[in-house]
Amino acid sequence: MTKNSERAIDAKLTRRAFVGAAAATAAVGLAGCAPAATDEASAKDEGEGLAFTGEDEFADCQLVYGCCSPECQHHLLKGYVRDGKLVKVESGEVNESPACARGFARVEMCNSDKRLTKPLKLVGEKGSGDFEEITWDEAFDLIQEKLQYALDNGGPKSIMSQGGSGNFSALTSAFSTFVGWLGGGTSTSGNMCCAGIDSGLTPVLGQRMQLVRNEIANSNYIIAWGNNPVISMTGYFGRFQEMMDNGGTLCTIDPFLSETADKSQEWIQPWPGTDSAVALAMLKVVIDEGLTDEEYIIAHTTAPCLIDKKTNAPAFADPADDTTYQVYDPATKTIVAHDAAGVTPLLSVEGTEIANDYVTIYDLIKAEADKWGKEAVEAESGCSYDDIARIARDYANAEHAMIIQNMGGYQRTENAAYATATQVYLALFCGHIGHRGDGVYDACGSTTLVPGGSAYEANPDAVKNESIPVPCFGEWICQDKPTKINFMWIAQGNPVAQWPNTNSVKEGMKHIPFVVKVDMFLNASAMYADLVLPVTALFETPNVTHSARSAVISISEAGVTPPGECKTDLEITREVAKRFGLEQYFNEDPSVYIGRVLEPAGITYEELAEKKGINAWDLNPDYIAYKDGEFLTPTKKAHLWVQAWVDEGYPAIACHQRPEEHPLNADSELAKKYPLASVQRKTRSQVHTTFKNLETMLCMDGHKPNIYINTEDAADRGIAEGDEVTAFNDRGEHTGLARVTDHLKKGVVVLENGWEDTTASSSSNVTSNKWPTLGTIHCCNSTLVEVKKGA
Repeated sequence: MTKNSERAIDAKLTRRAFVGAAAATAAVGLAGCAPAATDEASAKDEGEGLAFTGEDEFADCQLVYGCCSPECQHHLLKGYVRDGKLVKVESGEVNESPACARGFARVEMCNSDKRLTKPLKLVGEKGSGDFEEITWDEAFDLIQEKLQYALDNGGPKSIMSQGGSGNFSALTSAFSTFVGWLGGGTSTSGNMCCAGIDSGLTPVLGQRMQLVRNEIANSNYIIAWGNNPVISMTGYFGRFQEMMDNGGTLCTIDPFLSETADKSQEWIQPWPGTDSAVALAMLKVVIDEGLTDEEYIIAHTTAPCLIDKKTNAPAFADPADDTTYQVYDPATKTIVAHDAAGVTPLLSVEGTEIANDYVTIYDLIKAEADKWGKEAVEAESGCSYDDIARIARDYANAEHAMIIQNMGGYQRTENAAYATATQVYLALFCGHIGHRGDGVYDACGSTTLVPGGSAYEANPDAVKNESIPVPCFGEWICQDKPTKINFMWIAQGNPVAQWPNTNSVKEGMKHIPFVVKVDMFLNASAMYADLVLPVTALFETPNVTHSARSAVISISEAGVTPPGECKTDLEITREVAKRFGLEQYFNEDPSVYIGRVLEPAGITYEELAEKKGINAWDLNPDYIAYKDGEFLTPTKKAHLWVQAWVDEGYPAIACHQRPEEHPLNADSELAKKYPLASVQRKTRSQVHTTFKNLETMLCMDGHKPNIYINTEDAADRGIAEGDEVTAFNDRGEHTGLARVTDHLKKGVVVLENGWEDTTASSSSNVTSNKWPTLGTIHCCNSTLVEVKKGA
């Protein structure tokens, strides 16, 4: 394989090819793997005949709109309905980008003969799939009985309500609100997707969600750090392509040659869990070669602020006020307030008369970066220092540059918070935040641009109980820690398939006396429930999406007849609440709740019902994330020394800490037993487990999981392309088909996220559930495995 600097990748993808590629991945109507419904105007512009033909075939259809709102782009879809049945889906008129195959697959999802149609009561052991149909009255009686038991034997805190990424619309949260009115239940802590952002970016910049999507095409240099926008940001990857067509550079940092890496001009392959070392090495190059934007970091960060050597804490003028940072003014040789007028403080106080007592935050960050010179970073990351240094220079010297962190696999490692923060350090030191074409982390939506409200009235007196960390859910539940959970309600999520260490999660589900799963299908989590309730699908449910994913505020209408006896989340909650005298909080027409969500944005229900979608960019057209370096912290500066990390027992300055479960820990017994580092990847056919049971999606990438393994690693194990293989460790096994490739770092294997026990084996069977971690991060990509031939 040629060196990165010698690779010649054609980064040009014409608009025609992009539209054609998008069309080739989707599904129309009820046909299994038919070509996609796509943007008709684009297809006509290209003259490729990609537009729908036979328009008269649907002339008799009623149009119904809905937002495809799992954790993805949240596209507004337009459905064609005949005799109450959904027969075609295409992109709605108001969107940030054309919808993808997952949206068009809603036709099969609505019409699937696998849909649940009646309540199911478990009559066998959990996991057996032995259910019997019961009536809704019987189901509600059972729920009332089990909830009352929980209240009488542990109180509200023994009740858990768990959502998930299957539906980000507003009206699906009804049951969680109801639990609040019971007094407040127990929740989980830890973000399964972007915990690294929560704990690594939020305390530095003040807020997680800030939109930079509209600035991608205006950038000159973009680093896709550990993520794969071609797959996870399918709808608007064209903006990355536009940036490259305009002469910009796309760099991918990933141990695997992902679809995005294949389209990039730069690609490096660090070991999983070493991203913070790579970022600090880049920062060292920037500092050593004088590429920092000193004016920016002095004005907009706490870099020049003083740390007292005696306390190892900021030298606040008022110890009771953590906004009273102080700096050293070289003009007067005095210590003054960080925001004192007319002062240009020193970034470093080395060599000054206060050096014995103080150090600056800049000095501490530089000291961390200095640890990662050529030998150190090459040994730790497995990447060429020359490649790392070149990327650092090009990023720093770019007029406009971005680091796209969305859904990055590095966030699912033990050191994810610091990996995120060191990337943010790099962006700040180069002045690449707060301007056109600059920014970090783009996974945000309309709620960033205009405010949104709550659909339901919450109980202001609900008690906030100690939460259960997701990584150790099964262990804590089985130990009744922090309390015995007697009742669990799961909607829009699939924890058995997605949460780390699946077998432990299953044991936890078995330990809970009564579990209710609200779903459209009998998925892995439903198999471990005592009661399964059939819920309506998109196009069958009135709802609104004003979210942290799409900038388009979208309505969802109920124009399709649901199968059997399916009910909406609101209808189900309303009936349960009635039995506890709380129905007044859920008795309004859905339009009232939708109106409450829209009201803070100055939009009425009637306006959205007419327009179907409203682009929030039109309501805030001049928005720039952290415009002109004004951050959302109390000081309005980026806080580079983080007290929240100290409070959790970790260093206040982001650093590199190698994960405990890592192949470079060669002396550990675990690494000797399981020498391969496994990471997980998303595919175009699913969003977590959503869509993964649909034939239109399965036929895109296969009906079995793929396990990618390096050619040399495969040869050492007698594995050939297409062999059935099993990745395993002490936690469990995951079986799939071997994909043998040179485009993967030796010593790393790639598992596909989204599979579950009802379709195949889940990759979460093997994932690490290490805890505690900074920010309750889960560590699926800090997982060691071995791979063997056969099941």
